[in-house]
Amino acid sequence: MKMTRLTLCSLLTGAAMCVATGNLVAQVRSTTTETPGQSSVSTQVERAEVVYVSGNELVVRMENGEVKNLTVPDTATATVDGKTVTVHDLKPGMKLQRTITTTTTAKTVTTVKTVTGRVVQIIPPLTVVLSTPDGQHQYKIPKDQVFLINGEKKTAFDLRPGMEISATAVSSTPQVVSSEQRVVTGTAPPPPKPATPPPQTVLLIEEPAPAPPPVAAARPAPAAAPAPAPPPREPAPTKLPKTASPIPLIGLIGLLLFSASLGLRALRRQ
Repeated sequence: MKMTRLTLCSLLTGAAMCVATGNLVAQVRSTTTETPGQSSVSTQVERAEVVYVSGNELVVRMENGEVKNLTVPDTATATVDGKTVTVHDLKPGMKLQRTITTTTTAKTVTTVKTVTGRVVQIIPPLTVVLSTPDGQHQYKIPKDQVFLINGEKKTAFDLRPGMEISATAVSSTPQVVSSEQRVVTGTAPPPPKPATPPPQTVLLIEEPAPAPPPVAAARPAPAAAPAPAPPPREPAPTKLPKTASPIPLIGLIGLLLFSASLGLRALRRQ
């Protein structure tokens, strides 16, 4: 049976197709190319203080006060005061800063796929079903597509089941690719202030007392001055002559007794 050979070159909706018929082996081949577009870069900075570290477990306090418990792999490194350290070198009180730089790039992925298969079904004017090694696939035929069959322009209505067709479809798909770069830097805590040393006790070394100086020879004491004479005594007072007499006192006592007796008589009479 003589196979009719036809070719097709056309633009699909976002794709191009070329079709030929003949004794072809069913197969699918594709190539992909990428066209980069504009890129945008965003930066995020996170600050934290190391609170606790044990092995690969790290507890940090974020700048907003939130406390996070992290498991840090051994491969993660940070630059602290110019030195590269791992999680095992971190100490409580260290200040860490993580800068996350995100680069977002828009690109267009162009896929060129060559499909060789046998026409299983034709639904003119827009659909054709081909049999390929990985199964049957349905393809859309562009509107008003013209086929060149033996130099003559034909339409999809001229395709028949059993024809071997080779089609090349070019599709373009926009994609967005993001990449992150994380850099961790930090500073060590200030050294602790030196503790005030305790006061030192004064050390004294006892030495033997020096010998007393020799005593000078005793000088004779000067003669004592004569004691002053005692003041003259005052003469004793002269005794006064005795002029008083007890007779008036006796008379007074007698008068009092007489008056008392008169009073007692008067009481008895009453």
